[in-house]
Amino acid sequence: MNSCPSSTVTVVVIAFNDAGLVGEAVSSALAQGPVVREVVAVNDASTDGTGRVLDALAAVHPRLKVVHRARNSGGCGTPRNDGMGAATAPYVMFLDSDDVLPPGAADALVTAAERYRAPVAVGACVRRELPQGRDVPWVPGLYTAGEVIEQPVDRPALVRDTLCVNKLYDRYFLDKHAIRFPDGRYIYEDFVFTARVLAAAPRIAVVGDLVYVWHVRRSAARVSISLDRGDVGNWHSRVEAHHEAARILGEAAPELGRASKVKFLEYDLPIYLRELDPDPGYRAAWWTVTRAGLRCLTEADIAAAGAQGRWIARLLRAGETPPADMDRLARFASAPPSLLPPYATGADGAAVWSEELPVELDGMATMPVAELPVAVEAERAGRSSVRIRVHDLYGRLAAAGADTARLSFLPRDGGEPALGHPVALEAAPAGGGWTAELPLRLGGLAVTGRRRGLRGMQAWDVRVVVRCADGSSVQAAPRPRGDLLGRRILPSSRYGVLLAQPYRTASGSLALRLAPGAEGALALVRNRFGRARAGRRPGPRPG
Repeated sequence: MNSCPSSTVTVVVIAFNDAGLVGEAVSSALAQGPVVREVVAVNDASTDGTGRVLDALAAVHPRLKVVHRARNSGGCGTPRNDGMGAATAPYVMFLDSDDVLPPGAADALVTAAERYRAPVAVGACVRRELPQGRDVPWVPGLYTAGEVIEQPVDRPALVRDTLCVNKLYDRYFLDKHAIRFPDGRYIYEDFVFTARVLAAAPRIAVVGDLVYVWHVRRSAARVSISLDRGDVGNWHSRVEAHHEAARILGEAAPELGRASKVKFLEYDLPIYLRELDPDPGYRAAWWTVTRAGLRCLTEADIAAAGAQGRWIARLLRAGETPPADMDRLARFASAPPSLLPPYATGADGAAVWSEELPVELDGMATMPVAELPVAVEAERAGRSSVRIRVHDLYGRLAAAGADTARLSFLPRDGGEPALGHPVALEAAPAGGGWTAELPLRLGGLAVTGRRRGLRGMQAWDVRVVVRCADGSSVQAAPRPRGDLLGRRILPSSRYGVLLAQPYRTASGSLALRLAPGAEGALALVRNRFGRARAGRRPGPRPG
């Protein structure tokens, strides 16, 4: 990595009631080295001692400037704008008080920005799930290290990266185009800021370095605004922010506006739908907000989305009230999607959602087998096996010759799956579809995890892979039934004891925690204890 010789970056850190973590964030910014001219920390009228922590740090670090707001802004936009106003370096970066910049992040971004004369430089970001420490890449595959994107319209998919914190900005460029964050209590302010940046058509330089670690504390007593999906006001704010971003992008380039609307259908809408609160009052309010939000979409916008997004949009627009099978719709919004029976057809024989809501599922007859929203249910069959039922989907799997099924275990921190042994499918005794009893060798899976470097507690997503006689295959997320869930304590010749905890994810799919030996059991206890004790509010993000 080439080092930039001059002090050219201002890192803006925003903080509210984060005395316990803001020091780590500020230290990670100062540790970037001489490329950082200054760190501007904006204390948004904290009441917990955050201001005192920052002042104490500033007393020993001349590059740290502290801005104390007299009144809390209610959001992240205003303090970031204040930080930009106090900045003196030609480039600016943003950092939230509960996150960190990895070593060399600023240097890598500045080097790329100056080499390619790019007003914006972007690098890799990971969402680090705490307390587990699992890293999940943000928008994987969107960027290629070393590339230069001449203008956003050449890559409409850039609208999917709504973060401001994994980027470096030329301050002259921001000032020239009057680009600032929305002020006040504006949730998902990143959506609007990013839209304004892309609408100004900057050249964008891409680095392969990790430049931002976003800490996600889902189990905190007070989670971030973006993760607080139990409040329908959160969804309303997200819809409004999306509308404004799509408007800004559409006025700049129709391709970007359309891409933003498709992103809403394929990403934002399924996230909230699959985690939908069962309370009838919440669902009614959510339904009203969502239908109002979909009015700005044309049929062409909806048709441009993938099957999951466009079918959901049409279903939501078809009825005045939530349908009776709302849980089925929420399950369909999962990743991968899963469409539970019954499978209804219209008068012309085309696949439709249901007899009550005959919305056509266009493309079902020609969709590749690998993309079919196949539904699989799983229940305990014995100490070391599970029985699955694979539902046929409008005869598509029967036509392909559904043949075998096997379990696939995906490590939740990334990596290649661990595959079970294939088992022949048998016709279900009642109704369409097939059944099979699949071996569940947890001891062998724990050994595989250890060999791959998974220490302590191991977390796996469970999938069922169905292979067909015509060579095609499809992967489905099984839905647990009966007594499949619940912790098990198993003897192990290798580890002495093996704790196994099958559980249901937020979207209703089967997942598994394994804790081999004393080390694994301790990690499982720490994980549960950490989730119970975590009790702080990270800053809002659009994730």
